[in-house]
Amino acid sequence: MVIPSPIIADIVCKMQTCYTVIMSTMQDKQPRSVCPINYAVELIGDKWSLLIIRDIVYLGKKTHGEFLRSDEGIATNILADRLLRLECQGIIKKKIDPKDKRREIFSLTSRGLGFIPFLIDLQLWSGEFAPDFIAPPSPLFVAAVKENREKVIDQIIRDVKRGKSIFEREEWLPEGGINSMGMTLKN
Repeated sequence: MVIPSPIIADIVCKMQTCYTVIMSTMQDKQPRSVCPINYAVELIGDKWSLLIIRDIVYLGKKTHGEFLRSDEGIATNILADRLLRLECQGIIKKKIDPKDKRREIFSLTSRGLGFIPFLIDLQLWSGEFAPDFIAPPSPLFVAAVKENREKVIDQIIRDVKRGKSIFEREEWLPEGGINSMGMTLKN
């Protein structure tokens, strides 16, 4: 089988871009420390990357335009950079939208799905310790996680793999609905 030159050129370009992105985030070949928490923080890098993962898991967002409309107001150039970094790090993958070839659809890889337990723990922690003006998680969601955390995580992973989101399950919406969190489901 012969691979057409434009496809090879695209693959080489992507590899060079990913190499540049990864190398630009590393000061040397050695990590700052051998601490596993530091590794995760350096991998994610900043709040925008974590919010992109959140938008995929909780809100079902999949496209550049949907991420751009997130309520936190990420700038276009920052979003493009974070999507590329997450893709190069193997957290997300993209494919061409079969309905609109001009659009790319982003989804979590197996490595990205591994962040779901962490996101749930962050949500529960915030529900317990955040100021009163922060929307608490749904009591039904909290109860489900406390009753059988692994079962809930497995269900969420299955849903996200199928392109669904946590908040598509009405019983897991926070009190006051999604708008109480200052968030909107994908547009």
